[in-house]
Amino acid sequence: MTTPVTPDEGLWRELAPQALARLLRTYGRDQFELCEDAVQDALLDAHRQWATRPPDDPQAWLCETARRRYVDRVRSDARRRARETRVALLEEPLDGEAEPGDDALLLLQLCCQPDLPRSAQVALTLRAVAGLSTAQIANAYTLPEATIAQRITRAKRRLKDLDGDLPRPGHAEERLPPVLDVLYVMFTEAHHTTSGAPVRDADLAGEAIRLTRLLRQAVPDSTDVAGLLALMLLTEGRHPARVGELGQLIPLDEQDRTLWNHTLIDEGLALLDEVVPGAQPGPYLLQACIAGVHAQAADTESTDWDEIHALYTVLDADTGGRNPVIALNRIVAQAMVQGYAAALSALDDLVANHPDLPRADAVRAHLLERSGRDAEAVAAYRRAIAATVNAAEQRHLRDRLRRLVHVEE
Repeated sequence: MTTPVTPDEGLWRELAPQALARLLRTYGRDQFELCEDAVQDALLDAHRQWATRPPDDPQAWLCETARRRYVDRVRSDARRRARETRVALLEEPLDGEAEPGDDALLLLQLCCQPDLPRSAQVALTLRAVAGLSTAQIANAYTLPEATIAQRITRAKRRLKDLDGDLPRPGHAEERLPPVLDVLYVMFTEAHHTTSGAPVRDADLAGEAIRLTRLLRQAVPDSTDVAGLLALMLLTEGRHPARVGELGQLIPLDEQDRTLWNHTLIDEGLALLDEVVPGAQPGPYLLQACIAGVHAQAADTESTDWDEIHALYTVLDADTGGRNPVIALNRIVAQAMVQGYAAALSALDDLVANHPDLPRADAVRAHLLERSGRDAEAVAAYRRAIAATVNAAEQRHLRDRLRRLVHVEE
C-alpha cells in the first residue's frame, strides 16, 4: 500500500497521460477526444475528493474513474441505442497492466504519428503528454489560444481518420525519429522562445527533459536518445548563469560559470562518456559533444575551439549543409580558430544563399565589433534589433549597441 497523497499540479501532469493512454489502448485512438474528456472528468472528481479522502493508489484510482466516466459519456450519447453492445464490452476492466513510463511513451508515439504536420505533433504532445493547458501552449508559442485549440482539434480528427494500430508498449523505437524531433523542438522552443519576454519557458524545458528520460529508459541502446538527453542536460545546466537579475541575456563568454547547475552538467558529461566511445554520432550526439566541450572549459579563452569547429564541420556535413543555423554556429567557432576576416567572408557566402537567416545580423555585428569595425557593427546591431522579436534578446543587442556607440563617442 502506498502513502496517501494530496493532489497538486505536478501529480496531475504525471498521472493524466497515464490514464489517457490506458483508455486509448483499450478503446482505440478513434476515441481520443472522448477519452480525453473522460480523463478531465476524473481529474475534477479527484480534485473534489482527494483533499479529504486521498486514495492509496492515485494512478489506479484515476484510471478506473476515467474508465467509468468514459462509460458514462458513451451511455449519455444520443446514439446510445446503436452502441449498446459496445457499452457492455466497456464494463470489462481495462486490459493489460503497463508501467507508467510505457503509458507516457505510448501517448508520445501516438502524438508523433508521421502523417501529422510537425506543428500538430508538437501541440498535441504538449497537450496530451506534457499536460500543458491550451493557454500555456499558446503562451509558449505566442499564438492566440484559439489557434492552438484549432491545431489540437484538427490533429485529433486526423488521428481518428488514420489507419493502423496504436503504438505498442515496449516498442518505443518504432517511431523514434519523429519522437526525437518533437522533443528537440520542445526543448529548443523552451530556451529560444520565438517572442515575448521570457528567455526560457520552464514548463517546456522540464517536460522535454522528463519525456526524454523516459525514452532513454525505454531505448537504452540508442545513441540518438542518449545524445539528445545529454544535450538537454548540458544546456539546462548553463541556464542559471544565462539570465541576469534584471532578466537580461548573458552570453556564454560573460557568464559566471560557478552559477551553472553542475549536477545536470556532470550528468550530461557522464552520459557522453558512456555513449561516445565507439558510437556513430548523429546530429543530437554531435551537438551534445559541442556543449560538452563548452561545459569542461573554465572560460572562453581556455575553450578548445579547434574541437568545437571540427565538430560543427562534421555536424554541418551530417545534415547535408541544409541547416543554416548550424552553419551560422560553425562560423562563430571559425572566427575563434581562423580569425574574424575568414568568418565574415564565410558569413557573406551563407547569407547569399539564405538572405532571411535569423540571427545573421547579430552574428555579423559581433564579428565586426571584435574586428574593430565599429561603424559597420553599429549598423548591423540596429538591423539585428529590428529583426529580433524576443524581448530579452532585443535588450541584449541594445546593450551591446549602446556600449559600442558610447565608445565611438
